[in-house]
Amino acid sequence: MAKQIDVQDLKKGMYVIDLDRPWTESPFMFQGFEIRTDAQLRELQRLCQHVYVHDREHVTGGPGEDRRKGGVGAGSGTAVGGEARQAQVLAASLAVRRDPSIHGEPVPLQAEMVQARRLEADARELIYAMQDDVRLGRNIDESRVQAIITGMVDSVVRNPDALIWFTQLRNKDEYTALHSIRVAILALAFGRHLELTVPELNILGVGALLHDIGKLKVPGDILNKPGRLTDSEFAIVKSHVPEGVKILESLRRTPLSAVEVAGCHHERYQGGGYNRGLSGDRIGLFGLMAAIVDTYDAITSDRAYHAGISAYEALGRLYAMRNKEFHGGLVDRFIQCLGTYPVGSVVELTTGDVGVVIAVNRQRYLRPTVTLVRRANGAAFPPEAVLNLAANPAAAPGVEIRRVLPPGAHGIQPADYMPRVT
Repeated sequence: MAKQIDVQDLKKGMYVIDLDRPWTESPFMFQGFEIRTDAQLRELQRLCQHVYVHDREHVTGGPGEDRRKGGVGAGSGTAVGGEARQAQVLAASLAVRRDPSIHGEPVPLQAEMVQARRLEADARELIYAMQDDVRLGRNIDESRVQAIITGMVDSVVRNPDALIWFTQLRNKDEYTALHSIRVAILALAFGRHLELTVPELNILGVGALLHDIGKLKVPGDILNKPGRLTDSEFAIVKSHVPEGVKILESLRRTPLSAVEVAGCHHERYQGGGYNRGLSGDRIGLFGLMAAIVDTYDAITSDRAYHAGISAYEALGRLYAMRNKEFHGGLVDRFIQCLGTYPVGSVVELTTGDVGVVIAVNRQRYLRPTVTLVRRANGAAFPPEAVLNLAANPAAAPGVEIRRVLPPGAHGIQPADYMPRVT
């Protein structure tokens, strides 16, 4: 719960969740932060008259509760163990995080890239097999779905950034298939960030991978129409939600809570979504998460009817829609999950040099690690030229990110700079 407090009463350890002015008018990351230094205190007191902090007394479970206890299995019947568990996770989306993650420290990124590459390839093969199965009226191989999601969950638990790198693989002619894989990866990384348990992540992952399965019942010429849809065409597109729910409900081993992802990923927080017109927390945790992740991937992807925008711009749009289209606390946590400059962002530094973000610094979000690609004078950097904006102040004094460039700027394809597999 948010509590307004005068800036003169702020203390280190408080968690600021909103300001009395737009975040863009401050030097702070817009997803909130814990006050840890005197410099942060002074800057808040200089900029603001009051701020909003998280009131720990209103967090579900009470102060000091060990969030690592509890959890549910795949047969719970409702998403994340029912309404009480959903409320707990939603409340925790605004909570101060002091304990180490229940999933431990991530393994080195490059060490996980081999497994991530294999899992993405297996998922792609599975999606195309499922497309054939649905079109020919055959049953989906549920055991194969479960096996691949189990592998993806294990990978994301070890290091979420490895699979996230594979969301850079985009082809508008393969949008439906690759979109499903990207949504599954992003949903799992998001769920890990929210500290969902491994069984919960497995349920979420199945639903995310299959969330658009109903689109196989929609004619391709309507899905890929470059112009504006007619009302009747839009009604056909919207039918992919109940069609997807019908397919998932027919599967014997798929938990009902996984169906929530397919059924609610187009619902909106203040209402106005489809197909049931739900609003607020009635949408359910998995549905609220799916709406954010699905929208993020859709607007960053090239489609027949629009060009994708940068990840940075997409996060800004999601932030502008918090508490309107999407749950505000979950939007903040999703932005925190990906970082202010997500991996794959093409950025221009204050030196004029251009590079690609290859790793997020989750302690200092504005200072990621960047592979340098193009000098300010247009010349190419040598291979393996890498700048850690947080760890190399002597090598690059005062160097910061000036701006994020549009996808494809200077002919740079982020997927070409994916960390090498070791």
